[in-house]
Amino acid sequence: MSLRHPLARVRGLGSAKEGTGHWVAQRITAVALMPLAVWFLVCAFGLGSYADARAFLAQPLNAVLTAALVFCIFHHAQLGLQVVIEDYVHLRWLEIVLQVVVKFTAFLAGLASLLAIVRIVLGT
Repeated sequence: MSLRHPLARVRGLGSAKEGTGHWVAQRITAVALMPLAVWFLVCAFGLGSYADARAFLAQPLNAVLTAALVFCIFHHAQLGLQVVIEDYVHLRWLEIVLQVVVKFTAFLAGLASLLAIVRIVLGT
């Protein structure tokens, strides 16, 4: 015996069975951001000048951890904004446009940040 209305069953309305992956990804990025952000803030407050910051990022471990921080920040932000847009934007065309803008912006900002890290590491 189903508690769903027969019309909803015919239309195929109900769980899309897609939300779990999104929820898990957002929680994983949140958990990864906690130690990465603490590490970055502790290290950043210890830097005295621009030259110190460049020397800090030129070390391979620091560059990799900073790149992981950048990736997690932009991916987590994109996932969060996706949920906000899905919940509060009710015009379908506007929702699609905003989703595309958010995804491209997160991708381009992350790419620009990673390029900056690579340029510092390579000393160019």
